[in-house]
Amino acid sequence: MRTIEKKLYRNLLMLSFILFTGGVIAQTNDDYEEDGSEAIVDQEKRDELINDANESKAAFIENSKDLNDLFQKAAGYVIFPNVGAGAYILGGAAGNGVLYENGEIQGYAELRQVDIGLQFGGQAYRQAILFQTQEELEEFKDGEYSLSGSASAVIIKKGEAKSIDFKEGRAIVTMPKAGAMIEISVGGQKFEYRDAQ
Repeated sequence: MRTIEKKLYRNLLMLSFILFTGGVIAQTNDDYEEDGSEAIVDQEKRDELINDANESKAAFIENSKDLNDLFQKAAGYVIFPNVGAGAYILGGAAGNGVLYENGEIQGYAELRQVDIGLQFGGQAYRQAILFQTQEELEEFKDGEYSLSGSASAVIIKKGEAKSIDFKEGRAIVTMPKAGAMIEISVGGQKFEYRDAQ
């Protein structure tokens, strides 16, 4: 195996381990829900996540004329206020989010993604997925939701008006917060979901 292939393989294994196992971290009772299932978001971090999600929703609406109407029409939506993405050939993204239905918090979600391809840089961004139908929302809540490689998001930037509408039962929007990544890819994202307790 050539040196570049060995490095790529080693980096892929390491990133996969970190993203999908979360590392080896001692768990406390706060890491579990009342029903014994593992919590997606620790109890003490939930208030901060909810505040960040509400601020992100306001920022999306402020920078897109279409989104206020879509948030109201949606059967539900999930907002990931702080998705961190990093890349150097092998890239990945991770973040926690809040799921809303009828304007009320229903639960918490986790986003994970691994990409292989020519990418450089890192980025922090917000992401929202708005579900057009109850069926699409329930599919997300089943806990094994994923976006195919062909899935795309509308990237919202200050001062740029872009049209946003539902496609295939959902609308996906992202907004860069910081960093210099060339693009934000949502294809290949996988999600876990837990109801709020």
